[in-house]
Amino acid sequence: MVTSINKAKLSETDIITKFILPAIKGSGWDDMTQIRQEVKLRDGKVIVRGQAAARKKVKSADIVLYHKPSMPLAVIEAKANKHEIGKGMQQGLDYASLLEVPFIFASNGDGFVFHDKTNPNQLESEIRLEDFPTPQQLWDKYCIWKGYKAEHLPVITQDYHDDGSGKSPRYYQLQAINKTVEAVAAGQDRILLVMATGTGKTYTAFQIIWRLWKAKAKKRILFLADRNILVDQTKTNDFQPFGTAMTKITGRNVDPAYEVHLALYQALTGPEEYQKAYKQVAPDFFDLIIIDECHRGSASEDSAWREILEYFSSATQVGLTATPKETDEVSNIEYFGDPVYTYSLKEGIEDGFLAPYKVVRVDIDVDVQGWRPTKGQVDKNGEVIEDRIYNQKDFDRTMVIDERTNLVAQTITNYLKRTDPMAKTIVFCNDIDHAERMRRALVNLNPEQVKKNEKYVMKITGDDEIGKAQLDNFINPKKAYPVIATTSELMTTGVDAKTCKLVVLDQGIQSMTKFKQIIGRGTRIDDRYGKLWFTILDFKKATELFADERFDGTPERVKVATPEDFENDDHIIDIINGIDSADPDSPFDGEDIDPDTVQEPEAPYNHDSATSGSADGKGANADDWNDENKVRKFHVNGVSVKALAERVQYYDSDGKLVTESFKDYTRKTMAKQFTSMDEFVKRWNEADRKDVIIEELAQEGILWEALEDEVGKELDPFDMICHVVYDQPPLTRKERAESVKKRNYFTKYGETAQQVLHNLLDKYADEGVSEIENIHVLKVKPFDEMGRPLEIIKKGFGGKSQYLEAVNELEAAIYQSA
Repeated sequence: MVTSINKAKLSETDIITKFILPAIKGSGWDDMTQIRQEVKLRDGKVIVRGQAAARKKVKSADIVLYHKPSMPLAVIEAKANKHEIGKGMQQGLDYASLLEVPFIFASNGDGFVFHDKTNPNQLESEIRLEDFPTPQQLWDKYCIWKGYKAEHLPVITQDYHDDGSGKSPRYYQLQAINKTVEAVAAGQDRILLVMATGTGKTYTAFQIIWRLWKAKAKKRILFLADRNILVDQTKTNDFQPFGTAMTKITGRNVDPAYEVHLALYQALTGPEEYQKAYKQVAPDFFDLIIIDECHRGSASEDSAWREILEYFSSATQVGLTATPKETDEVSNIEYFGDPVYTYSLKEGIEDGFLAPYKVVRVDIDVDVQGWRPTKGQVDKNGEVIEDRIYNQKDFDRTMVIDERTNLVAQTITNYLKRTDPMAKTIVFCNDIDHAERMRRALVNLNPEQVKKNEKYVMKITGDDEIGKAQLDNFINPKKAYPVIATTSELMTTGVDAKTCKLVVLDQGIQSMTKFKQIIGRGTRIDDRYGKLWFTILDFKKATELFADERFDGTPERVKVATPEDFENDDHIIDIINGIDSADPDSPFDGEDIDPDTVQEPEAPYNHDSATSGSADGKGANADDWNDENKVRKFHVNGVSVKALAERVQYYDSDGKLVTESFKDYTRKTMAKQFTSMDEFVKRWNEADRKDVIIEELAQEGILWEALEDEVGKELDPFDMICHVVYDQPPLTRKERAESVKKRNYFTKYGETAQQVLHNLLDKYADEGVSEIENIHVLKVKPFDEMGRPLEIIKKGFGGKSQYLEAVNELEAAIYQSA
């Protein structure tokens, strides 16, 4: 006797095993090569609370169908039978957008809702279980949708390399590989791939080469880089499967017996004709060239890269970069064309493949306010110092102040002492001289660590063979030393330092390309060694580049340090942790995290068990250079240097305010200043200049810009406080301005004064009260059309005091409804 199954009581897993999988296999899909279950496309975004970190829970695609392991075709989302048949469709569409597949199926075991992007006339239809499409049916539709030609299919369908370990390309790597292979098959000869640092560009490049090589579409390949360490890492790690078919070009000798050549461009060319080793082979010798970190020179018309690329112009050329360089002089896109695929830093952080970061910006008084020598003052070398004001751009380039160097070194030391003294740290300095002085300052501040191992702090720059020889040890997670690396240019790009937990910026950075590369030194994640996030200490306002529209990843939090943050070691940790109101014993309350991923702060490293290890002497080319040969540099000491007070800002990776701690902190801060809303309103209305109160509250930690992001940019500071702290319904600036206009407020003034006040009211509505309190507003539009500020004030109001009185009365009218 056959017992009927009550589907409504079955779990989602039962629905998959008893109905969905039999329907798929019944249509001819191969269980071993074409069907994958529980496909995890993302790793889970890292959430940081204080010094603890954990990953958010992520869902997996129930089923993904493949033409071959390298070519996904369809996503299937299942739900229990108690749900409607199409319940999983939106979830399936999300996964399909990551994989860029056109076929999505949703099912509750009764049948399928079929979303078919290749059929715009009927995007969604309902089909029976027994009518599930065959592999050939979906593949044929897919080929038409993609525009594949029959002659291109052998290349496009070539499998990726499987090393048997279970490692396969992540979804975005698969996209980058497939799109590049498709472009090559279609005859495109200049291709650009943009992938954020730490997302596996070299592994992606290997799989591209492997598929084209195995398909015999490309027979001789040149992989070009500009640093030894990039070439050596590539040869030893990702490219190892090429085995005896691969060689590294050395001694300016191109051996035609090999098929895959790895080379520094410096090994192939030079200013003299005899150095141009690339001419040893015919221009058509290589049919594929991969240019790693192509932002570093290949796009420039007069670069050494370009002469190599132009000589092998018949070859397909693929540029890899995290930061496509676009300037008036240099353009990657002009040379390679628009990227065939882009995977950004922000996407990497959201997906959980890249580490989020907190930023502490330390503004030093001499940087901001400047420093001027006394008349006839001489430096440490007896040189008379040029009499002018030296500021942030000068320090450690044309002017060295020992106390400034020591303050930076002390801040770094305090942070490491209170977190993990063995956390890998990179300190970016202005030049080699600066890197050496910073090394010395850090050594003097960490005598106990240096006594345990003299390689605790190392200068790793292009001119120092001993330092360069330690680079491999620094980036090796298994090697404890060196811990702190001071550098200039050498480590800005291509150095795979997965366990780097602290990036220090004491280098003036104007280039977005360079900034992204430096930030990328910390964005790699290494779960095995407890590296889920990192910190940036910024002493040169470099992180203002976060605000640049070309930067695509916003920090978890930003804090500008105050003098109190340096009173003792504990305060530097308070900076990093932020003002979290969450319970320190359960920092992730309210977050949907994976409990298996929680990473609590660890005890300091067990130094007694640490070993220094050894390096093989391989290093990078000496591309660090010292400005001291070009610019006169003064060196002084005995200067008082301290950190300045600034305000706090906290943002997550979306650039949104971290609300749970912000609101509590704002209320606490206001409670210290005012006992009630009436007291605040009274103080506000009595103040001649509202800007004074705004600045006072900012100094106490009220986050005006963050308030605007959270509550609304159209609100006045007064209304934001009343709304956020005292739960009052807010009025927008425009509403307040309109209220003044309706009261015919301006009729008591003459024509010119009326025009000025009308314009001031409009300025208030658009930009806020601080704008109208600044007398310099009369220099800008629309006031500049009325004459010079003094002329406007005299003609309209009779004098400056009368003008200021009129502005005060206007403000009183604006807040009259309060």
